[in-house]
Amino acid sequence: MERGVPRSGKTGSSARRYGARAFAFFIALALASLAAASGRPVGADPQTPPPVPTASAATAAAGTPTAAPQATVNAPASATPIVSPTPAAMPTPVATPPAVATPPTVGSPIPSVTPAAAPTPAAAPTPAAAPTPASAATPAAGPTPATGAAPAAGATAGSPLPAGSALGTPVPFETPTPPPIIVDPPAAGVQPGASETLRVEQELGSLTVTVANPAIIDVTVDQTERTVTVVGKAIGATTLTVRDERGLTHDVAVRVAYPAGTIPDSTFTRVTGSPATQAFLREAALAAALRSVDARPGATAVASVDSIDVASPLKVDDVTTIDVPVILQGDAYFSVQGIVHVRVENFAQPPIPPKSLLVSDYPETLKENGTLFSADLGAKYSERFLYFHYNPPAQPDRRIVLKVQNPANQPALVQFIVGQAGPDGNEMSVGHLATQRFLVRLAQNEGTVVLVPPNTTLTLANQPLPARSVVSGLMQLHEIEGPQLHLALVAQTLDAPVDGPLVATDLLEGGHPHARGIYPIPEFYFDYSYDSDGPDLEIPIGQIPLPNLVRGQTLAGDYGVLQSVTIRMVNNDRHNARDIALYASPRGGRATGSFVIDRVLVQAHAMAPYGHYKLRQYTIAPGSFVRTDIVTMPEGGSSYPLRLIVAPDDGSAPPGSPDSPVY
Repeated sequence: MERGVPRSGKTGSSARRYGARAFAFFIALALASLAAASGRPVGADPQTPPPVPTASAATAAAGTPTAAPQATVNAPASATPIVSPTPAAMPTPVATPPAVATPPTVGSPIPSVTPAAAPTPAAAPTPAAAPTPASAATPAAGPTPATGAAPAAGATAGSPLPAGSALGTPVPFETPTPPPIIVDPPAAGVQPGASETLRVEQELGSLTVTVANPAIIDVTVDQTERTVTVVGKAIGATTLTVRDERGLTHDVAVRVAYPAGTIPDSTFTRVTGSPATQAFLREAALAAALRSVDARPGATAVASVDSIDVASPLKVDDVTTIDVPVILQGDAYFSVQGIVHVRVENFAQPPIPPKSLLVSDYPETLKENGTLFSADLGAKYSERFLYFHYNPPAQPDRRIVLKVQNPANQPALVQFIVGQAGPDGNEMSVGHLATQRFLVRLAQNEGTVVLVPPNTTLTLANQPLPARSVVSGLMQLHEIEGPQLHLALVAQTLDAPVDGPLVATDLLEGGHPHARGIYPIPEFYFDYSYDSDGPDLEIPIGQIPLPNLVRGQTLAGDYGVLQSVTIRMVNNDRHNARDIALYASPRGGRATGSFVIDRVLVQAHAMAPYGHYKLRQYTIAPGSFVRTDIVTMPEGGSSYPLRLIVAPDDGSAPPGSPDSPVY
C-alpha cells in the first residue's frame, strides 16, 4: 500500500494524499509560472507593473537562491528581463515574499513573450553549469514601464495611447469642412418678363446675391423662405453668385431666351388606303404632327417615324390615335419637347385614274429662284405630277415648295398620293426612290386628304435643296370636291418662309431643254400572250414619246407614265413542264427599276445597258398557263427605254442573289 493513501480507500485532502511539503511545492510552481508570464514577482500586487532589474540585481540572481521559485531557469543571462509589450498599471511591491518552494525542474517551458527593447548585456555574466534559482529582488520604487515613457498626468493606468503620438502629448483635431451651399435648380432659364425661383439650402445666416450682368436679369432674395427669384430682362446669359455669412459662395448660370416654339397637344388628319398600312400611318401621323407645330424663325422640328408606334393597319372608315414625339430646337432658343396626339381617320375614297401627266423638269439645273411650274386643277379630276430638279455647286441652298391656291369663296377637298426622295447627290438613287415609294402608295391607294380653305394658299409639300443635290417627287392629285384650284411649284432660298401667298411670275427658263408641260396619256396598259414553244416576248417600256399639250418639249422616255402589263404564258406541251423567266434589259444606258409583279415589289440597282437581268422565275405545268401582272414606271435619273423579256430560263443569277442587282 502506498504511503499517504488512507487505508479506508476514501479520497482524502491533497495534503494528506501527497504530504504537506509536496503540496506546497506544486502551489509554488503554479505561482512561479504565473509570475513568469506576467513579469511580476510572486506575491506582487496584480495592479503593479513588473520591475526593471538593475545590473546588481542580475548579478545577485546568478548566485543567490531566492525564497520564491522563478520561471527564469535556463534563461539567458541578461540585465533586462523579458516583459509583456503592453505595460500594466503601476505596481505596489509586496514586502512579504511567498513561501519557500522547490525550484522547477531544468527544462521547464518558458512563456513566450515579445521583448519591448533590445536587451542590454550584463557586465561579466557567470554562466551556471546547473540552473540556480534567482533570489527574490525587491523592486525599486517607481518602476519604469517597458515602453520607457511615463504616463501623462491624469491618465488612466493601462489605457491605450493614440497611434503615432508621444505619451502625454494632446492629439490635435481636424477642422471640419463646412457644408457647401446648394441651390436648386443648379441652373436657371427664363423668358424675358418671366421669373423662376431658386431654393437655397445648407446656408448659414443672411444671404447676399450679386449678378455679373444686371442688364440681363433682376434678382430678389427672401431671407425667410431662403429663396432667390430671377426675372428675365433681356436675351443673353449671365451668372448670379449666392454668398452666406460664412463667406461661402455658389455660382448659378442663368440664360434668358425664348422657347423654340409651341407644340400642340393634339391634331387631326385624314388618309385614304385599302387599308392604310402601318408604315404609311406612321408617315402620315408624322407629317400631320410637324404641320401642327409653331416653330420660331431659325428653329427646327425634330421627329422620326422610328419613335412612332402603330399597332395595326387602319381599315376604311376607321379612326385611330397615334402619338408622335416632337422636339423644337434652335441655338438661340430653349428646346421644347412634347407629344402630339394625332387622330387619324381613313376616309373612304376609291382610286381615280389621272386625266393627264404634269411634268416639271425644266430648267432641270437651277440658277435662280422663281416659279418652275404652274397649272390648274379641275374639280372631279385626278392629275399626276412629276418634278425633278438639280441645284448645282456654287449656288445658294434652296427649297422646292409645292403650293395649291384656292381663289374661290368655298373650300376644296383634295386627295394626294405622294412619293418623294432627296436631297441627294446621286440622281439615279433619287429618281429610283421617288418612283418606288409612289408605286407602293398607289397600289394601296394610300394618300392624304386636305381641306383647302377659301381664298387661301396651302403648302402641300416642301423639300430642302442644298447645292450639289437633286430632289424628285411623284404625286397624284385628286380634287374630290370644290372649285377650280391653281397649282404651282416654286424654287426659293432655304430660309425663306414656306407658307404664304403665290406671287405671279413668269416661268423660269434656261439651260438644256427638258420636259415641262402637260401630257395627255399618263398610263399605258398592255396585254400579251407568250407561247413557251415560240420566240421570246419583248415589251418596250419608255419608248413612246408623248406630245406636250402646252408649249415645250415632248416627253421622251415616258418618265412618270405608269406601265401596266399583263402576260399570259402558255405551255402547250402536255407532258413536260417549262421553266420560264422574266428579264429586264436597259436599252438607253444605265437604269434602275421598280416593278410590282403580282403585287410583290421587285427592285433593281443600276443595270448596265443591254444586260439580261432576271426579275422573276416561273414553272408552267404541262398543258397549262400562268398569268402575271407587272406594274412599272420609267425612273428619273435613269436612261430609258428598257425592255421586259419573257424567255426560257437561262440559269442566270436569280433575283436576290449576290451576283444580281435585282432584289
